Amino acid sequence: MVWPFKPKFRKQIARIEITGVIAGATRTRVLEALKTVEEKKFPGLLLRIDSPGGTVGDSQEIYSALKRLGKKTKIVASFGNISASGGVYIGMGAEHIMSNPGTITGSIGVILRGNNLERLLEKVGVSFKVIKSGPYKDILSFDRELTEAEENILQQLIDVSYQQFVQTIAEARYLAVETVKGFADGRIFTGEQAVELGVVDRLGTEEDARRWTAELVGLDPEKTPCYTLEERKPLLSRVLPGSRQTKSGIRAGIDWLEFEVSTSGLPLWLYRP
Repeated sequence: MVWPFKPKFRKQIARIEITGVIAGATRTRVLEALKTVEEKKFPGLLLRIDSPGGTVGDSQEIYSALKRLGKKTKIVASFGNISASGGVYIGMGAEHIMSNPGTITGSIGVILRGNNLERLLEKVGVSFKVIKSGPYKDILSFDRELTEAEENILQQLIDVSYQQFVQTIAEARYLAVETVKGFADGRIFTGEQAVELGVVDRLGTEEDARRWTAELVGLDPEKTPCYTLEERKPLLSRVLPGSRQTKSGIRAGIDWLEFEVSTSGLPLWLYRP
């Protein structure tokens, strides 16, 4: 016997929001949310992205999970104020992409930064003695300049990561690799320009993207509700939302500092204005 009524979640579209820098916490939250979308059999997913990018591995894991889910669920990505670098990469996991005309996007490329405090340490009178198993074990050490050999090693690392990025965009957007390389030089561009380049399908708001998602799965865009899957907030934040707002700016600053420290010396898909 075929049950004549669709389950509750089959009549809704899911919504997941990715904001801020992409790192381990974002990956964990988004992967859990994507699993819920699959388990509850949502027919469509609206993926709202407002991010400058982040770490390479975390972006790749989210992208891979989106591609797997896309075999069962229609996914529409909506680019917000900014969807750059790793934010673009994650968006490639959606079959359809919509952006605001003025969205800052692009910044397709890889960046790796280290800190050289050699001159400061000399003034202070601090030096380090290093015992290492190989010549490159302390590559990107903050107390000395890179050698030419080390620069070559790191450049090769960046080039491989960049090629992975370009290849993914080419495959997702049905573009030639050389075409992608023509604009994947780290530059940023608007959502309107992204449509012309083939990175984005349509221009529109998040509401337009929601309606598009509903239409793709055969639901009425006027009546179909959007079920947002979000991180569970601490009890205090839920009881006293004002306290969370007061600390949001400070918290954001601390989070960014922690990200900078934890990713020093790592290749990043990140837009740095």
